[in-house]
Amino acid sequence: MPLSGPPLDGPVSLHDILKSGLALKPDADALVSRRQRWSWRRLDDTATRLAASYLALGLAPGDRVASLMPNRTELLVHYIACMKCGLVAMPLNYRYMAPEIDHALSIGEPKILLAHDERRADLALSKLAGKLPLGQVGYDDTGGSGNPSFKSLAEATPARDFGPPKPNDPAIIFFTSGSTGKPKGVCHSFETLGWIVASAVESFGMGPDDVMMPAGSASHVGGHHLSLMTFAAGGRVVTARTFDGDEILALLRAERPTKMWMLPSALYALTRDHGARRADFASVKACFSGGDKVSDALEKEFTELAGIAIDEDYGMTEIGIPTVTPPAGLKIGSIGPVVAGYQASIRDGDRREVPTGTDGRLWIRFPGNMVGYWNNPEATAETIVDGWLDTGDVMSADADGYLWFHGRQKQIIIHDGSNICPQEVEAALLEHDAVASAGVVGVESRMHGENVRGYVTLDPAAPRPTMQALIQFARARVGYKAPEEIVVLDAMPLNATGKVDRVTLKRWAAETSGATVGGERR
Repeated sequence: MPLSGPPLDGPVSLHDILKSGLALKPDADALVSRRQRWSWRRLDDTATRLAASYLALGLAPGDRVASLMPNRTELLVHYIACMKCGLVAMPLNYRYMAPEIDHALSIGEPKILLAHDERRADLALSKLAGKLPLGQVGYDDTGGSGNPSFKSLAEATPARDFGPPKPNDPAIIFFTSGSTGKPKGVCHSFETLGWIVASAVESFGMGPDDVMMPAGSASHVGGHHLSLMTFAAGGRVVTARTFDGDEILALLRAERPTKMWMLPSALYALTRDHGARRADFASVKACFSGGDKVSDALEKEFTELAGIAIDEDYGMTEIGIPTVTPPAGLKIGSIGPVVAGYQASIRDGDRREVPTGTDGRLWIRFPGNMVGYWNNPEATAETIVDGWLDTGDVMSADADGYLWFHGRQKQIIIHDGSNICPQEVEAALLEHDAVASAGVVGVESRMHGENVRGYVTLDPAAPRPTMQALIQFARARVGYKAPEEIVVLDAMPLNATGKVDRVTLKRWAAETSGATVGGERR
């Protein structure tokens, strides 16, 4: 029997997503950063002008508009402008280099690109960025240089009325993180994205008095969806330009958010920042984290620091955010129950539902599931079957309907016939005071199928352990799942969404399959 969240009334209207705030408090802050403050009235007016200017350039509803932008309030203004006039936003990860930029541009075929000036050198190396039909819009932190610039377009005053887009019209194309292969373009329509936002408003308990700091990139679903849900609820969005302690702690102290969200890796760094104090989190009623597993060590350290627990959620570009741990019903280690509008089914390899407590692949049915992978019907057909979407993630459900994450199917390590979740081993390593970050992958073994290899970075302020001591430390916590070998890195590779890049670690492991225990990679 599928697990189901409570019903939803309908999708949010993205075309007028600012409606609630404009009606309730037009001159109050809707969107702020350490550099900019936008009232609801100013935000709506600027987005309307920008939308009209985009169309005046020759864009038409349905055209794709790519962006290569760091986390700035103007990126959210750009999204609202696109939603107003029916353009398809196509955010590119700001970490992308020329080959990745070209891969995304070749899939989405945008007409124009909004890009920060500091990426000009990289864009010059791109084979496609200089050949877009309508060129590029420049931006810098004063609004942009070049012709046209973001500032010039946002300050233009053409009169233009916008009719609402059709529900099935494409609204946005996100690119997957590439954790299991080359990034694919995930297309959401105005209707499917509206359902995602409507569900998030309910599951995160958003209201007009909330101040949300989604401390993740707005070019990805975490920062994007949580910003839109806050606008839809009439709350205030606090945009972090970077995700280090200097930026986050300053925003916590100045803006006093009621809710916040961060990737586990960034939250770990914040928790261990020597400038962080209990008082910094006094206004925060709920701290959410997702995008990767929240380790027991992070949960414990953050709770001791902030006085509140981390509410873990689970999200995916293709489906939105189908589970959130409610603050009033926290189960440490669980990603929570299924939230409003979603249905979940945990199935074996033959697509049969498994019993409670048994591992299987998570399938999701939801009106907000992606329309499909842009220009990739084969991948779409492999992922969506009979209205259900195969997440590829291994989960189990307990008797209370809470879901427990056990890893991505393609990343599971099979050692002597046993399945080992890399996140579980990483969590054990992260409990060590000297370990700053950890990544775990399987290394091919003729005898065992795969052996477990750990990669770590170390805290320079902590006493340096031997690698054998780290292995024994992990073995005391996860037994046979502990790494057979550990490699120390100067820096942990991260993928496009800021998660540990296990694809790169897997490639390194294949290249150095004869590495010795305690080896170092520079």
